[in-house]
Parts: sequence; structure tokens; C-alpha cells
Amino acid sequence: MTQQKHESEITAHWLFKVCICVGCKLRLWVYHLVKAMFAHVVLSLILACLIKQQLLNFSIFISQRVDGLDSVGFGYLQTIFGVLQLVGGYIFGRFADQFGARAALILSCASGSCFFLLLSLSTNIPLLFLSRLPGVFMHGIPGAQKVITDVTTPSQRAGALGKLGFCFGVGIITVAPLFGTDFVAITVGAAKGCTSPSGSLFSIREILRLMKFPGVMEIFIVKVFAGFPIGLFMIMFSIISMDFFGLEAVESGYLMSYFGVLQMVVQGLVVGKLASRCSEMTLLRLSVFVFAGVGLGMALMRTVWHYCIIAAPLVFAFSMLATITDSILTKAVPSSDTGTMLGICASVQPLTRTVGPTIGGVLYKQFGVSSFGYLQLMVNLGLFVYLLKSKIPLEEMKSQ
Repeated sequence: MTQQKHESEITAHWLFKVCICVGCKLRLWVYHLVKAMFAHVVLSLILACLIKQQLLNFSIFISQRVDGLDSVGFGYLQTIFGVLQLVGGYIFGRFADQFGARAALILSCASGSCFFLLLSLSTNIPLLFLSRLPGVFMHGIPGAQKVITDVTTPSQRAGALGKLGFCFGVGIITVAPLFGTDFVAITVGAAKGCTSPSGSLFSIREILRLMKFPGVMEIFIVKVFAGFPIGLFMIMFSIISMDFFGLEAVESGYLMSYFGVLQMVVQGLVVGKLASRCSEMTLLRLSVFVFAGVGLGMALMRTVWHYCIIAAPLVFAFSMLATITDSILTKAVPSSDTGTMLGICASVQPLTRTVGPTIGGVLYKQFGVSSFGYLQLMVNLGLFVYLLKSKIPLEEMKSQ
């Protein structure tokens, strides 16, 4: 009797241990699952706010609220903001390298808060122009990309940037129906950030130094010119959507949500898988070639339904180009300079916004919507031939 009782106690003891171990493992698994879900939700919300910043920039309704602001003044407002973003992109990247990604994201969020505070107080033209000043540091997407480059290995980077773009698509779907006539195409909590020795936040010598690394200048040129024609189209889209497609503000918002769904699918399901199976140069050539096909489709489109069909390859090419070029460029420079490189990459869009209204306006007025498509076709066909014939030296830098 005593022996049976002793054996029962041993069995109960081991069962208790097994239950404790299983419970701890289950608790740990649930904890990591909830933590991962929370991180993705927070990141999606952050990126949703960032997209809201972009969608609210230069809303055409501002001109109706501020007395005395005509179309010429509205153009000046666009140009000033574009110049601020152009200069600020590089400075923000240097700041991220020197003080870490966490500090850079805090700076971006604080700048966004100042931007909207001043915008809410803008009852006259001087205050409206003053509200654009915080825009020099509103670069949250490069800040999030800096976090990704810090916590991933070079082989994982393209896929991780693709997942970041997936969260970005969630933000588009969340915000576009609420705010939407303007569409600005933009490539997508900080963990830890690498810092480098302090130095000047703006240095032309630093830019030239980075451009001298093997393959950096060539890839950067492809990045700038491949997306430039479609960038002109996107700048004029608020006008094109009303004049050419005949869309109302709500319908434009639904169209932006459609773009968000496409971006989620491409970034979440396509980019990562292709990046793991194909070389980055192959994917770069593919994106440029698809861009050329998109240009032909844009030249021939006549209705908004045609544009919805073209949107699928357009989002694929745009997402792939942005992800692959960012991945190549950040791997081609030392790890201590990835923030600066991302800042330079982030300056591409403001550069287009600075010169785009003038060029896009002339193209649209003189030659119509089809001119954007033909320009897209010619530029990307030339780049595709260049990528096929040239041997761009790509070297992966070790951590420094």
C-alpha cells in the first residue's frame, strides 16, 4: 500500500512537471505571438499616420480655406515643400546614422506633429507657408527602413523591406478613403540603431564619397530615372482624376484603397519570394521592363477601368524597383552609412515633386495624358538596354 502510494506521488510529481513545462512553453509562444502581432499593428498605425501626412500635403482644399491663395501661390507652396524635403532627406539620413534610428523616428513624428499644429492654425498665407518648415524632417519611411537595415542581414533585407511595404499598404487602405484626392507614390517603433561618430549633418563630400562605392552611382541613376515619368503622372493625378477620368473625391479615395490592396499583395506575397529565388539584378531588370510595358498601357488608356488594369503591373514595378534598389544601395555602403544612403534615396521623390509640377503641367497641357505613358516607355526601354549591356559592379560591404 505504501509502495503504491509512493509510485502515485512520483507519477503525480512528473505529471505536474510536464504540465508546468508545457504551460511555460505555451505561455512563451503566446507571448511572442502577441508581441509580434502588436509590433505589426503599431507599425501599420505608424505608417498609416505617415501616409496621412503625405496625403494631406498640398491638398487642393487648402487653397479654398485660405483667403488670397491662388493657383500660382499653391504652386509655390508645392515647390517650397519639395525643396525642404529634398534637402531634409539627406540630413535626416545623416541624423539617423549619428544618433540612431530611434532618435530619427522621434524627430520625424515630432516634426509631423508640428506640421499639423501649424496647419490647423493657418488662417492666412504666411502661416500656411510657415507650416511647411517642419516638413524638412518628416521622413518616417526612411526611418523605418533604417530600423530594418539595422536588424536584418543583407540576405534578408529585400524580403524585410517588402514586409515593411505590406504595412505601408495597410496604411493606404486605412487612410485613403478618409483623405483622398492626392496620390503620392512612396516607397514604406524603433528597435535599435547603430550610431556613428558625430560630424556635420550636411556634407557634399559625404554624398560624393558614397556615390564612389562600386555600383552605387549606376543603381542610383536607374532609381531616379526609372520612376521619374510615373512620378510626374502621380503629381498631376489630382487634376487628371477630375479632368480625364471624371472622378469625385470619394471615388479617388476608393481608387487609392485599391492601390493599397495591390501593394499589400505585391509587397507581402510577391517581392519576398522573388527576392529569395532570383538575383537582385534580375529583379531590377524585370521591374524596369515592366515599367516600360506600363508606359505603353498608359499611352493607350482611355478610361479609369483601363487604369485599374494597368495598376497591377504598375504597383509591382514600383514596389520591386523601390525595394530592390534600396536593398542594393544599403548593402553597397558600410553599415554605418545606411541611414545616409536611405536619406539620399528618400530625396528622389522630393526632387520629382520640386521640378514635377512645371514639367508635368506642360506635358499634360500640351500633349495630354498619353505623353506620360510615351515618356515612361522610352525612358525605361533605354534603361533596360543599359542594364542588359552594362556590367555594374556590385560588392557587399561588411559591417563597419
